[in-house]
Amino acid sequence: MIKYFFYIMFLALQVSVAPIAYGQAGSEFQTPATHLIILDYESGEVLFEKNAREPMFPASMTKIMTATIVFDRIKSGALSLDDELTVSVDAWTRGGTKSGSSTMFLKPNSMVKVRDLLRGVIVQSGNDACIVLAQGIAGSEAAFADLMNAKAKELGLDSAHFVNSTGWPDPEHKISAYDLVRLAKHTIEAYPEMYKLYGEKQFTWNGITQPNRNPLFGSGIAGVDGLKTGHTKVSKFGFVGSGIQNGQRRIFVINGLETNSARRSESRRIMRSAFREFKTYSLFQAGEKAGSAPVFMGKSETVSLVASDDIVVGLHKPLRANMKVKIKYKSPIPAPISKDSHIADMIITAPGHPDKTVALLAGEDVARKSIFGRMTASLLRKIRGE
Repeated sequence: MIKYFFYIMFLALQVSVAPIAYGQAGSEFQTPATHLIILDYESGEVLFEKNAREPMFPASMTKIMTATIVFDRIKSGALSLDDELTVSVDAWTRGGTKSGSSTMFLKPNSMVKVRDLLRGVIVQSGNDACIVLAQGIAGSEAAFADLMNAKAKELGLDSAHFVNSTGWPDPEHKISAYDLVRLAKHTIEAYPEMYKLYGEKQFTWNGITQPNRNPLFGSGIAGVDGLKTGHTKVSKFGFVGSGIQNGQRRIFVINGLETNSARRSESRRIMRSAFREFKTYSLFQAGEKAGSAPVFMGKSETVSLVASDDIVVGLHKPLRANMKVKIKYKSPIPAPISKDSHIADMIITAPGHPDKTVALLAGEDVARKSIFGRMTASLLRKIRGE
């Protein structure tokens, strides 16, 4: 009878404890935020997460998607930075000085260039600038929200549902921290020139200079360059932050902090920790041999198991000793076996992380034994009582 066999690789130094929710009781790394995720940009590995997969209210962090829609239009040539859009009375009423919300201080019925509106969105978090762009591109903010949702679907951001361009509170307007950090990663990858706007420290419009609300600016942390804060009564204080040091970029999303001061101090602590306390561990490269498995009725007694892709694990450094790696396959694997066929899985476990499964492929062809060879092997198995 074919049985399941586990080949355990000794990458772990001790037995791990029962799984725990990252960032909650028993975890090495703690945060008062209700939602947090830290991502390694290059590998896409999640280094830490707390409630990161559940939809949350993003507030003005929504504006990363608003800017993304504009960046797409500029990249395709459908829109120019020098194009001028009209500030409607509606945009001024709902997002300007009259609204009492964060604003660019646009004047109703004025014409404003796209390049300035983008700075109004990104640097000043102007709700009026968001609405002007939405109406200018799609005709209405509701139609623009449809574009936002279509883009979210294109990027595989399954938790996202946008109702407006500003992040104004709405019970249906949500996205998970996990999807928001992936959106930030996409922004950095897809629009490197436009992304530089997030690093601007201030912007002046209508004679009023407003500083960038990024709590990492002025912190002394090297390499910080983005992205966007958010705050409403419902969402509390949140932030999408990023920075690059020694060729490594980290991105994080935090939300649910009680005060602006808490957001500032926690964002700075997390950014520092993201570089100092977290690391990506490269276990195997694509095509590298990760083990071998016995073969049933094959001309070779074993077959190599090679990684189907680069295998990278991101961890809080103190948890490295608790990581375990196992290879699972049906034993023995019946011949014939074709090279590159999926015949095993590598299962990686670590406290606070969901199990990670990576396909392992046959490293070579293994032909089946001849009829005489199979008969001989069967006879030997009977003699041995196998």
